[in-house]
Amino acid sequence: MKLFPKKVLRKLYNNTSLKHVEGGVCFSVKNRLSPASVQEITRVSINGLDIPADKITVERNGQPSIPLSQIKPENPIDFPLGDLLTFYLGMESLSEGKHAIEVDFQTRPFGQLKLEVSDALNTGKLAPGTLPRDVVDDHSEEIIQARQAFIKEHTGVDLEHTRNYSIDPHLTRGNIEHFTGVAQVPMGFAGPLLVNGQHAKGEYYVPLATSEGTLVASYNRGMKVLHRSGGIKCTVVGDSMQRAPVFIFEDALQARQFTDWLIEKTEVIKAVADATDPFINMKYVDHYLASKFVYLRFNFKTGDAAGMNMVGKATFAACNWILQNCDVVEIQRFFLEANLATDKKASMINMMRTRGKRVTAEAVVKRDVLREVMDCDTKSIYQHYKVATIGSILSGANNNGCHAANAIAAIFMATGQDVANVSESSTGILFCELTPEKDLYISITLPSLIVATCGGGTGLPTQKEALETLDCFGVGKVYKFAEIVAATVLAGEVSLAAAISSLDWVSSHEQFGRNDPGQNGNG
Repeated sequence: MKLFPKKVLRKLYNNTSLKHVEGGVCFSVKNRLSPASVQEITRVSINGLDIPADKITVERNGQPSIPLSQIKPENPIDFPLGDLLTFYLGMESLSEGKHAIEVDFQTRPFGQLKLEVSDALNTGKLAPGTLPRDVVDDHSEEIIQARQAFIKEHTGVDLEHTRNYSIDPHLTRGNIEHFTGVAQVPMGFAGPLLVNGQHAKGEYYVPLATSEGTLVASYNRGMKVLHRSGGIKCTVVGDSMQRAPVFIFEDALQARQFTDWLIEKTEVIKAVADATDPFINMKYVDHYLASKFVYLRFNFKTGDAAGMNMVGKATFAACNWILQNCDVVEIQRFFLEANLATDKKASMINMMRTRGKRVTAEAVVKRDVLREVMDCDTKSIYQHYKVATIGSILSGANNNGCHAANAIAAIFMATGQDVANVSESSTGILFCELTPEKDLYISITLPSLIVATCGGGTGLPTQKEALETLDCFGVGKVYKFAEIVAATVLAGEVSLAAAISSLDWVSSHEQFGRNDPGQNGNG
């Protein structure tokens, strides 16, 4: 079996984990390769000095440590992806500075591995200007107050409102580092939104967190028009999340030979990737060859999670299998992400191939309803759609609609989505046509809507409450949530297009949508 490149193996080591403990020193390694078991650890050395086996204990993920001698082929340690092994060495204290660390260990399925790294001793001393941190509990009230005082000392600002919150800071572990307080974003509800989807059926009151005046009112108005016109039909038509590694070869011929080999091994690679998480399902792998590079685009389904971390872990495991087993050409270099997944960036490939959920919302806006509620005619919106589409082409925009990002950002803020994903989620394809009755058929397709109903920030208390108001928290709800988001976007398209067509846009913002600094005592 082919050995891992040293550069890949070094990724096992946790940088800055070398430190003094009572009776010696410790360091840790983390499985960033793929699920494995440690059969035996045959050698541990510091600066070339072998540490006797009876002076070494190993701890896995905070469990009680065991003597090194207990780890043997008949009694291995399971080492799943993401698990941490901490080595405790009974030895003399180390001097400050860098030290060489070597570990030889027998594993399954990788065989014999040799880890060679250097790490500076972590003394725990903070550099001047470093934010206070507690390595044991960085979400305690004491350390939070220390950071608040630190910010006041260094900026002169007393975080009067930031420090007032109702949630337990410990609930934010895994969501934020250096927790210091909360940003209180105003939230309102718009509705009822009438959805006739495959997964979302009925009326919903949609939580929108924003500081932009008129936004909630605008969506509320669009929802009213669409409700009185019979509601919004929604369909999820695609579901895929990507990670896009690149492999580098000596020349284009080897790149093509590698691709041919890879296609033959697709089923094996799928099994390796799928084994990393019960909710992951590799669908297929796209191959793009340019020069001596092979760009791969792994496509997965990730259940009700957004899945970026899941697909990263699965793709890394698949790539490590490739690095070990490719015997047709020599891989010169490999990167886990080559920007072809275009994570947190709008792109044409995502518009064509889907990233996250691909969902379409469509409705027929009744002409008499639009006239009554919006003081606007369907023919005017249709005309605006045509000229705005040309404007979108001229500008190179990623959406020929009016403002999909407004709804998506406000819902994302309210429900604990990754707000940075608005960049690709707001890509949209708008289409309009007049019916023989002069009603307006309008649809919007969101080809890369990245949403989740579990994991990430969705479990934080206020964000969970917002999802629960839509009955969209937890497993089995993500398609329903995607349909509600798309329907809300469509309501906003109707509302803003009508406002532009009826010349209400500027006057509405002047009346409702802007805080005058002078009136707030700031001007």
